[in-house]
Amino acid sequence: MTLSIAIIGRPNVGKSTLFNRLVGKQLALVDDRPGVTRDRRDGHGKLFDLEFNIVDTAGLDDVDDKSLEGRMRQQSEIAINEAQVILFVIDARAGIMPMDKFFANLVRKKAKKVILLANKAESKASQSGLYEAYSLGLGDPIEFSGAHGIGIDDLYEALKSYVESMPPEDIDDLEEDNPDKPLRLAIIGQPNAGKSTLINKMIGQDRLLTGPEAGITRDAIAIDWSYNNRKIALWDTAGIRKKARVKDKLEKLSVADGLRAVKFAEVVVLLIDATVPLERQDLSIADLISREGRALVIAINKWDLIKNKPATLKNLQLEVERLLPQMAGVPLITLSAETGKGMERLMPAVLEIYAIWNKRITTAQLNKWLAFQVDQHPPPAPGGRRIKLRYITQTRPRPPTFALFCSRPDDLPESYKRYLINGMRLDFGLKGVPIRIHLRAGKNPYA
Repeated sequence: MTLSIAIIGRPNVGKSTLFNRLVGKQLALVDDRPGVTRDRRDGHGKLFDLEFNIVDTAGLDDVDDKSLEGRMRQQSEIAINEAQVILFVIDARAGIMPMDKFFANLVRKKAKKVILLANKAESKASQSGLYEAYSLGLGDPIEFSGAHGIGIDDLYEALKSYVESMPPEDIDDLEEDNPDKPLRLAIIGQPNAGKSTLINKMIGQDRLLTGPEAGITRDAIAIDWSYNNRKIALWDTAGIRKKARVKDKLEKLSVADGLRAVKFAEVVVLLIDATVPLERQDLSIADLISREGRALVIAINKWDLIKNKPATLKNLQLEVERLLPQMAGVPLITLSAETGKGMERLMPAVLEIYAIWNKRITTAQLNKWLAFQVDQHPPPAPGGRRIKLRYITQTRPRPPTFALFCSRPDDLPESYKRYLINGMRLDFGLKGVPIRIHLRAGKNPYA
């Protein structure tokens, strides 16, 4: 197995900055305020020729387990238990705090291999903190700066010794061939819709921080999962509120992180609160998913709180068809992430819409279909000259995209394109996915 490393320390000592440096990407949100990171985040770390799994954690606080901060600490403690090596980060400028000593004792009791990093050591003000670090009893501190790259060579030497000391059977073959790419699935929605609760229920463990407070999730968190032997790259995202309501810089970063997850995903589950269904923001998110060309499943959470279920479901189906015509036929799954009821229908719907999103249609089928459509409803004749639809072919799937060759493509109205798209949905089973038709001038290029 790959060497597993957890970055721990009290809030705002620079853990996420270090994490981003080791994974080589700006994956974790970074801000001057303490407590930005809440869930633990995994990444593939690389330091020169060393490769490892690296986990960023929430800042360790000595607080009540039932509070939000307490639940954050519990997630960090899970990461400590699962890791083989701990990167214990302190703030050299601020010096050793009582919490640093408290959690140094915790790590020692767990008998973990620890590397002590005295971060923010780029200034003279850090020297006293460096000397104080010896009092933690975790060995010699590495003079380090995650922001400026100071001490990277020393960290490499410390990590190298742990990699080399591992038994051979514990080291992953990083070149192992893995032809099955995971399906990229993102869970997105407004704050407090229950996204993290849903993912915890899907994977069968309390992997993500949850609670009644809205906006707990800040980073887009990636989780490797398997469903019926199918590999899934599962993404939890921060809640996306209406743009005008987002004033805080940190929330803006969180929303941007969630939007990047949509672009990364292949299938997106839009999670909606059944008690306040289909708000304007839900429709805006669905429209974004359509414009990005992703497959969509709408999941209605907290369904256990609805009294008149048949009537409510019928109204929702009608509203979805009316308000999201560009995704006509999108699957609508009712469930309760809290109780698990209805969850068994979610992943089959995801896999089905993924198959439709990847669908290819032969050119012969398409042109036979086009001739029938034109015969049933001929294109318009602006200026007395009828537009001729000569040929159609699928240029790519994901989403299904077609090139339609015709005379005067600029004069073909959008209403006729919609007529063709609706016919495709019905005749080729392309329900619930975006369909692209690009008009091209000229004759049949394959004639």
